[in-house]
Parts: sequence; structure tokens; C-alpha cells
Amino acid sequence: METPISFGTDGWRDTLDTFTEDRVRMVGQAVADYLSDAGLAGRPVAVGYDARPSSPEFADALAEVLAGNAHDVYVPERDLPTPLVAYAIVEKHLAGALMLTASHNPPEYNGVKFIPQSGAPALPEVTDQIEANLREPDLLPRPHRGTIRTLDPFESYASHARELVGDTDVTVVYDAMHGSGRGYTDRLLERAGATVHRLRCEQDDEFGGTHPEPSPDRLEGLVEAVAAHDADLGVANDGDADRVAVVTPERGVLDENLLFAALYDYLLETDTGPAIRSVSTTSLIDRIAEAHDTEVIETPVGFKWIAQAMADEDALMGGEESGGFSIRGHVREKDGVLMGLLAAVATDARPLDDRVDELLATHGDIVQDKVSLDCPDDRKAAVLDQLAEALPDAVAGAAVERVNDVDGFKIVLADGGWLLVRPSGTEPKLRIYAEADSESRVADLLDAGTDLVEPLL
Repeated sequence: METPISFGTDGWRDTLDTFTEDRVRMVGQAVADYLSDAGLAGRPVAVGYDARPSSPEFADALAEVLAGNAHDVYVPERDLPTPLVAYAIVEKHLAGALMLTASHNPPEYNGVKFIPQSGAPALPEVTDQIEANLREPDLLPRPHRGTIRTLDPFESYASHARELVGDTDVTVVYDAMHGSGRGYTDRLLERAGATVHRLRCEQDDEFGGTHPEPSPDRLEGLVEAVAAHDADLGVANDGDADRVAVVTPERGVLDENLLFAALYDYLLETDTGPAIRSVSTTSLIDRIAEAHDTEVIETPVGFKWIAQAMADEDALMGGEESGGFSIRGHVREKDGVLMGLLAAVATDARPLDDRVDELLATHGDIVQDKVSLDCPDDRKAAVLDQLAEALPDAVAGAAVERVNDVDGFKIVLADGGWLLVRPSGTEPKLRIYAEADSESRVADLLDAGTDLVEPLL
């Protein structure tokens, strides 16, 4: 039995035995029907795709369905980062786009997501309607179909990115992890004046035998290359280049929470405005915002919520601890290409290691970690209901100051630490996160969180 087509945290992803052309075409028809219902019938759209070998054929199938519903369709000649597709929507005033990508998943996966005309991630009211619309394609006779034309947004995107962020003359090692950032992030850095050394910038159907997830265990080669080239910075993207990871000469792979803090602090030198962060992202952002007389807005996990809050609050920057960020003046989609350039420009102003050292000296050390507990999807709501009745007055010896229930339960402690319990949006698990000023304290909080939740499973 095939798994249902479900647009979860960031689109529908599945293995290729289930992610088939027939089902992808149904998604295309569902999107065409949604656009018609939204008053956007016949408006131009785009179809982008990542570096997976199956993606171009799926993109062609989607383009045929959308054109068959009277839409003119833009399709790139090669794989394209998701954020460049989002940028093209806004720049060309398109009705939206479909993006073929499984992001950081292994090669045996593919996926598709719809990006509305705002260029920001689709909210549930949109994806729920698309799911409800799923049906076999119903195409117009050929004389009445839209045209399919090529798309290459790089030049316009690069000009916009440099105007927004600036230029730099630092030395960068760029690691594409064989994904769609190759030829885009590195080219943008060079266009902005950086000296770029490339790593894993060839297309590889197997992503070099791993999956394109820029986690510390997969970036050891980038750390070594930064040292070998005496580079100022290393930059890596995930498979569709909507996320970024950074390597510094002193720290190696820089914790994404610290990267967020450093880049927000850099932006605050010349601008002002709140930050948007997910509930699982560091409270160091709050301390930096307070020092600059601004605020932080906390959202559920998922960049779609961050993007919405960025619009509502005219935020300077939004981000999450998994490496997804965007800034004011740009499309409200996480963008690992732009953020690679921003990291280089910020490094040019002051080495990121120095900036992070000062931030921690000023605001206190932060350490974060998480664990996962198995929990069937149909039990998650009941467990959280039980947890609501069992929330403690203290955790690991620290008094509970407040509880935030925007996404699960975040227990904020009087000593500045916190514990978060929330359901995974992609797996049958509950996540337990903790943040404190030392690894030992984080371990204690995670143990306390596990002891709190396990009896309820």
C-alpha cells in the first residue's frame, strides 16, 4: 500500500518506489486547481529541481501538467537552488512554483513542494487545499496549453544579493556536497570579490556515498580544506542550498545557533529590527536583541512560521538552529546561497571567531543538545496532554520561570536554561531539547526531561 501524499513540514518527500511520476503529476494538477481557486488561473509559474538524477524528468512531468492547465511555465536548464526559485517567483511576478527536491535526504528519496507567489513557504491552509485537490491530470487540448520556456535567475539574483549584503575579499572554501549550490553559491562569492576554493562541486548521483546534510560529521573535509588553504571561512550548503553551514579557522564547524547570533549581531551594527527564531533556537538571540533595544518573536519549528512572522514584524533576520536563515529585503525563504555571502561579508568586517568570543563573554556561554524518544504518531497528542498535567515547578534543581506552549512545551528556567518537549513533524518520535551554560548542565536537563516524559509514553 502506498503512503499518502502529505505535505508535511516542508513538502511531500518519499522514496522513489512511492514517489512516482503518476503521483507527481497528480500534485501538479492539484496545484493548478489551487491556483484556479485562488484567482491565479493561467498566470505564469515555475518548476525548479535539485541535483537528484530523477528530478529533471519529474520537473518535465510537472511542467507538462501545468502547461496543460493554461499556465506558461519557466523551467531551468539545470538543477537550481530552492532559494533562487523562490527569488524568481517574486522577481518575475509569478503565481508560484513547484520545486522538486528532497533537500538533505539520501539519494533514494525525492520530494516536491509548492512555493506561493510571495516566495515564502506555503502555510498549512495552502498545502491542505492542495492535498484535498489531488486527482488525475485533466489537460487542455494542445492549442490551448501554455508554453514552456527556460529560466535562469542567477544574474538578477546575484545583483540583488550583492546590493543587499555587500562585497568581500576574503578567502572561502565552498563545499556544495554535490548539491545544487555548486555553480551558484561559489559563483556569487567570486562575483562579490572572494577568492574561492571548491570542494565537492561536481554532480554525483550518490552525493559521494552519503546524503547532502551539512552536519559536523560530514564536513570534516571542509574543516581540513579551510586549514590547508589558510582560508578565512568555509561555507557548505545542503542538497538544495536552502540551508548553510560555516567553518571557522578556530572552531571548525560553527554551531548554527552561534552562526545566527554572529550574523544578527553583525546586521545590528548598521540596522535595527527584531529577530524571529523557532522555539528550539538559542535564547542567545534574545540577549543580543535586548542589548540593542529590540525584541525576539518565538515561533513553532518550521521556517514557514518564521517567514510569516518576518512579514508581520518587519524583522531584520529570521532563523532556526538547523541552518535556515533569511533577512529583511530578501524573499522570505531560507537561503543558504545568500547566507554564504553574508557570512563572508561579516567575516571581512571581523572574523566570526572573534565576534562569537565577544558575544559569549558578554552574554554568557550557551550549549544546546537534544535527544529523541520513540512515540507513535497517534500517541503524540495524548502524551502532550498528559504532560500538560504533569509540568513540574522545578527541573534539575532550577525553578520553572514560565512555560511556552507554542510548539509542545518549552520550560524556561530561572537560571537561564530551558527544556523543550515537542513532537517531531517527520518521524514517530518526541524531541527533547535543552540549553544551558555548560555541557554537564545540558546533560542534566536532558536526563530530567527524559525522566519526565518516559512514564507517559
